[in-house]
Amino acid sequence: MKIVLATAIGLAAIAGVFNQGSGTVPSSETPALSHEYADVNGVKLHYVRAGKGPLMIFVHGFPEFWYEWKHQLAEFATDHTVVAPDMRGYNLSSKPENVADYAVPKLVEDLRALASELLKSTGGQTFTLVAHDWGGAIAWVFAAQHPEMLDRLVIVNAPHPTVFSKLLRQDAAQQKASGYMLMFRSPGAEAALSANSYAMLTSMVLGDGLKNGTLTEADKQMYIDAWSQPNALTGGLNYYRAAAIGPVTPQEGTTTPPATPAITIRVPTLVIWGEKDTALLPQNLDGLGEFVPKLTVKRVADGTHWVVREKAPEVNRLIREYLAER
Repeated sequence: MKIVLATAIGLAAIAGVFNQGSGTVPSSETPALSHEYADVNGVKLHYVRAGKGPLMIFVHGFPEFWYEWKHQLAEFATDHTVVAPDMRGYNLSSKPENVADYAVPKLVEDLRALASELLKSTGGQTFTLVAHDWGGAIAWVFAAQHPEMLDRLVIVNAPHPTVFSKLLRQDAAQQKASGYMLMFRSPGAEAALSANSYAMLTSMVLGDGLKNGTLTEADKQMYIDAWSQPNALTGGLNYYRAAAIGPVTPQEGTTTPPATPAITIRVPTLVIWGEKDTALLPQNLDGLGEFVPKLTVKRVADGTHWVVREKAPEVNRLIREYLAER
C-alpha cells in the first residue's frame, strides 16, 4: 500500500474556511485536515486525516462521502487520529466499472488494508470503527471477521445483516420501507436521482437539514460536487446492485429468500439509532443482543436516518461517553 499526502489544510482552517469544490466549512467546525490517498486492494482511496492519538476511522454510507463526518472529525481530532475515507465508488476514490467489484468482501478488504497501514503510522494495534448506513453494513462484517483489529465498534443507523435479512423476509413494514432499494438497483436510477441538478437526491438526503438549519447552501454544494464526480453516483448505487439487496419482487417469485447466516460480533459495540428513520426501522434493534453480546444501544427519539449530522452534538456526546467507559 502506498500513502500519498495530497495537500495540507491547516492554513485554510486558520483562515476560516476549508474547501472542496466551492463549499466551505467554518473553522470552528474544522480541524486542520489533510487530504491523502492510499493504494489498497487494487483501488485508490481518498481520505481526510486530522489529529493525533489513538486511531478512529469513520465510514460513510450512501450517498455520502467523507464530509458526512465533519462534526465528528472536529470533536475527536482533539485526542485521536481521525480518518474518514471516501469508500470505493465515491467522490475522489477509484470507481471500478464492474458491479462485482462492489461486493461486500471487497469493501471489507479495502477497510482492512487501509486500517492496517494507518495503524502502522499511529503506532497502535487496534482502532475504533464508527460507521453509518452502508458503511455500517461493511463495519458489521469487518468486526465479525477481524475482531482483533478493533477496540470498539460504533454503528449509527445501520442494520445488522442477520437481523435485516430476517426483517426483509418477515416484516411487512421493513419490506415496504426498503422499496427504494429496488429503484436504486434499476438501470434508470442514475438518471432519476441526478435530474434537475440532483433535485431528488438533494430532497431525500439534505432536504430536512436545509430546512432546519443543520445544513447550509455551502454544505449542499459540497454534496453536489461529490455526486458530480465522474461515475460517482453509479459507484454508490453499485453497492445495492452487487448485494442485490431489497424486498423480493413479483418477478423474483414468491419463494422466501434464504436467511443470512448468523453473524456474531465479539467486539464491544455501541449502536446509536435515530428512531425517526423511515428507511431502516427501529425494529432492526429487536433481538440484536443475540448477535452482539457486548452491546450498548442508545436511541435518539427525534433523530432521522441522517442523525450523524442533524443531531451531531448528541451523537458526539454518546460516542465520547462510550469511549470513556473502560
